[in-house]
Amino acid sequence: MSTEAALQSAARAAGLMPEWEDVSGRHCTVSPAVLRVVLAQLQPHADAQHAPLRTAICGQPVALPAVSGTAGWVDEAGRAHDARQDRRGAWTAPEKPGYWHWQQGRRSIAIAVAPQKAWWPAQLDRAWGLAAQVYSLRSHADAGIGDSAGCGPWLQRLIAHGGHALALSPLHAGLPPTAGYSPYSPSDRRWLDPLQASLLQGAPDAAHAALASNPALAEAVQVATAARRIDWPAAADLKWRWLRSARVQLQRLQPGLWDAIGQWRSDAGPALQSYCALAADPRSGDADDHAFAQWLAQRCWSQVQQRARSGGAGIGLIADLAVGCAPEGAEARSQPQCMLSGLELGAPPDAFNTQGQAWGITGFSPLALRRQGYAPFIHLLRSVMAGRGGVRIDHILGLHRLWVLPSGGSASDGVYLQFPLDDLLNLLVLESWRHQCVVIGEDLGVVPAGIRQQLASRGVLGVDVLPFTRNASGFLAPAAWRREAVAMPSTHDLPPLAGWLRGRDLRWRARLGEMDDLPAATAQRRADAQALAQAAHGEEVEDAALERLAATPSRLALLPLEDALGLRTQVNLPGTVGVHPNWRRRLPLHWDEPALQSRLGRISAGRGGAGR
Repeated sequence: MSTEAALQSAARAAGLMPEWEDVSGRHCTVSPAVLRVVLAQLQPHADAQHAPLRTAICGQPVALPAVSGTAGWVDEAGRAHDARQDRRGAWTAPEKPGYWHWQQGRRSIAIAVAPQKAWWPAQLDRAWGLAAQVYSLRSHADAGIGDSAGCGPWLQRLIAHGGHALALSPLHAGLPPTAGYSPYSPSDRRWLDPLQASLLQGAPDAAHAALASNPALAEAVQVATAARRIDWPAAADLKWRWLRSARVQLQRLQPGLWDAIGQWRSDAGPALQSYCALAADPRSGDADDHAFAQWLAQRCWSQVQQRARSGGAGIGLIADLAVGCAPEGAEARSQPQCMLSGLELGAPPDAFNTQGQAWGITGFSPLALRRQGYAPFIHLLRSVMAGRGGVRIDHILGLHRLWVLPSGGSASDGVYLQFPLDDLLNLLVLESWRHQCVVIGEDLGVVPAGIRQQLASRGVLGVDVLPFTRNASGFLAPAAWRREAVAMPSTHDLPPLAGWLRGRDLRWRARLGEMDDLPAATAQRRADAQALAQAAHGEEVEDAALERLAATPSRLALLPLEDALGLRTQVNLPGTVGVHPNWRRRLPLHWDEPALQSRLGRISAGRGGAGR
C-alpha cells in the first residue's frame, strides 16, 4: 500500500472524510497535509474496542451478542424484565424508553433505549412563537445587558395572541468579555450566564439594598440601561459589581434564604465546585460569587418558564445549545480528555459564507465520547433541557459530521470528522422524552443527502428560512414547506426580512471588501425581493410574507423580535470580528406598538388562533 493510500485508510478509520461534496455538489479532496495534522491530534489509537453504552429504539432489534439461552432486562429502578428474541434470534429492545441493562448470567451491557420520536405537545398542531436575543431585551435597571426580566412583556404579548413558545439565544456561561462577546463561543454550556439573569427579579430585596447603599452604582446602572448598544466589558463589570454587593446584602437581609442557597450549592456537588473554581476571575468574582450567580440565574429562568406554562404556553422557553465551547473556557478545561484538543470547529464554504468559517471553538471528540459511554453528551443535554420546553441544537449536522481544522488555521484547510449519528440521535430523543422538551435542529449549510429525512423521522424539527426556501422555479408555495420543521423569516446570521429585501447585508459585505460586484448582487437581490412580493400577493411585502410564513404546514413558526418590530439591522454578520456590531445591538427604546400588534395578529391568525 502506498504512503498516501495508507494515510487515507488511517484517516477513514479515525472517522475523517478525505473526500466530500461541497454545497454545489462539486467533488472535493482533502490535502494529505491536512489529514496528517488532524489525524495526529485525534489520537485514534486510544479508542476503546467496545463502547460502554449502546443505544437502541423501543421495540426494535438491538445489537447484542447472538447467544442462546435466557436473558433479561433490568430497568433504572433495578427491576427485572424478560428479554425476547425475534424470529432471526436478534434481541428486541424494551417497549419503554430509558437506560436499561441487558443481562445474561454475569454479563451485563448498558443500553439507552429511545422512543421513536422526540417529544411534542399532543395538544399542539401548528404552533407559533417568538425568538429573542436575550441580551438585546430591555427592562428596568438591566445595567446595559438584556436579561430574564426583559422576557416578561414579550411573554404577555405572546400569550395574548395565542403563541406557545419563546425561543432564546444561548444562555451559556460566558468568558469574561474583555473585548467582545459571542453567545456561540461560551465558556461552559452546562451552566448559565449570570449577566443575562435579572437581579431585580431573582433577589429583589438584596438588589435594591445594594443600589441604595451605593448611589454611584445605582446611577451607573441607570446610565447603562439607557444605552443604545451594549458595551460588553463595561456592562459586565457593572453587573458583577452589583451582583457581588447583592450577595452581601442577601446574606444580611435574608439569612434563611442564604442558608437555602448554601444547601442548593451543596446538593449541586463537585460539578458546581469545579465550574466556580475555573470561572473565578478578578474581573467577575471569586468562586462564592459564581455559585451565588448560578443560583440566581437558575431561579430567574425557572420563574420565566413557570410563568409561560401557567399562562397557557404549550412549550414555553426554547433553549439554544451552541455547537461547541471556547477552548480556554471552563467546560473544555474541566474535561480535556473529552475535547478535540488542538482542533477547532468551522464550516466549509456554503450559501451563507462563500469563504467558509473558522469558529475558534472546540467540541467533543467522537472517539472520547464512545470511550466514556457518551456521559459528557448526556450531561450536557440534561443541563440545557432542565426547566425548558424545547431546545434548538445549533448546527445539528454536527451530530453526523463536523468540519474540523488545526487551531488557528484557514477554514479551507479542514476536513469532515464523522460522529456516531445513530447513538447521539437516540440519546437526544431519549432525553427529549424524559424532559418533555421539543427538539429543533438547525440544519442549514452543506447538508448531506438523507440527513434531513432521518432527523424528521425521529421527530427532530429542521429549520426553513424564507429567503432560502425555494427551488429553481422560485419561492416555494406555503403548502410545499416541510411539516417537520420550524418556519422563520430570518435568523441571527441574516438581516431581518426588511433588511434582506433592501440588501443591507450586501452593502456590509461590499464595505468589508468581500464582494466583487455589488451592483450585480444588488440587482439579483432586487429581483428576489420582487419575486417574493409577487409570490406573497401583498402590497406590504414584509407583512404579506409573514402571512405566507404562517400559512405553512410547519409544526412551529418562530418570529424573531427584529422581524416583529420591522427592524432592518443585522444581529450578527458571520465571519466578522470588530468591524460589525455583532451581538451588541439592543432593541429600540420605542417602536410602533400598533404595527407590532398587527404583525403578531397576522401570524397568530395564520396559525389558526387569534388569541385566548
